[in-house]
Amino acid sequence: MKFDNMADMPIGIFDSGVGGLTVLKEIHARLPAESTIYMGDTARVPYGIRSAETVIKYSLENSAFLVEKGIKLLIIACNTASAVSLDIIRAAFKIPVMGVIEPGARAAAMATKNGRVGVIGTEATIKSGAYGRTIRKIAPGIVVIESSCPLFVPLVEEGWLDDEVVELVARRYLTEMKRTNIDTLVLGCTHYPLLKRVIKKVMGDGVVLIDSAIEKAKNVTDILTSSGLLKAAGTPVFRKYYVTDCPDRFQEIGKRFMLDSLEDITRIEIASLEEKAIALKNKQCNGGV
Repeated sequence: MKFDNMADMPIGIFDSGVGGLTVLKEIHARLPAESTIYMGDTARVPYGIRSAETVIKYSLENSAFLVEKGIKLLIIACNTASAVSLDIIRAAFKIPVMGVIEPGARAAAMATKNGRVGVIGTEATIKSGAYGRTIRKIAPGIVVIESSCPLFVPLVEEGWLDDEVVELVARRYLTEMKRTNIDTLVLGCTHYPLLKRVIKKVMGDGVVLIDSAIEKAKNVTDILTSSGLLKAAGTPVFRKYYVTDCPDRFQEIGKRFMLDSLEDITRIEIASLEEKAIALKNKQCNGGV
């Protein structure tokens, strides 16, 4: 795509699947004039159970695909990918690259009153320790308790958001964390905001929930404003979606995340992503991207 003005270029967002749509939804709400391109790697989801090396490989491929589309800003909406590949992706491209961990960590550090913060996420995100490191870097005295909740993702994608099965699973995961006397809990996976009601019921009113999707949208607004890249109101807007498998399922599940129908969805081949990554390496060898 060709754009006369860099501010008119779209924001690029990728996730391992549909979870990043919670981030996209908040960006659309906060920045309705911005065009967006979303890429969901639905053929290789989930990232949360894969090795760091594999997640980095997938993340580079996804990023190269989006950068080729002519984006002005890249958002890694997947917490797992943010945890293990953010620095590598930033080093590979010249455009601003943002993850979802730092905004949520900063919000948690500001919200806690007793200095005890909980973090829940996928196995890979929790194993990486990224939230704990980031929170303690912001506020060294904070105690961080982290726990993985892997069943939350399939429950959300099945549409089981508000029934007794979800509450039973939530109590199984969160009862021990509740006993640690945390007063702030970071929802460290983009699927988890859809389970806010149940999580809040289990944790109680005394625990503040930090939604990384909301914090990310605030962060994007600040970055675009400070860099002069905010798109002017009244200019044409487009929303484009790419997936690596099952566009019909993506559209069906996506309605629950976006509370709206998703249009203009295109399926792309994994092989084409691998080709983009190879082209990226060649460009880096010849002077960078």
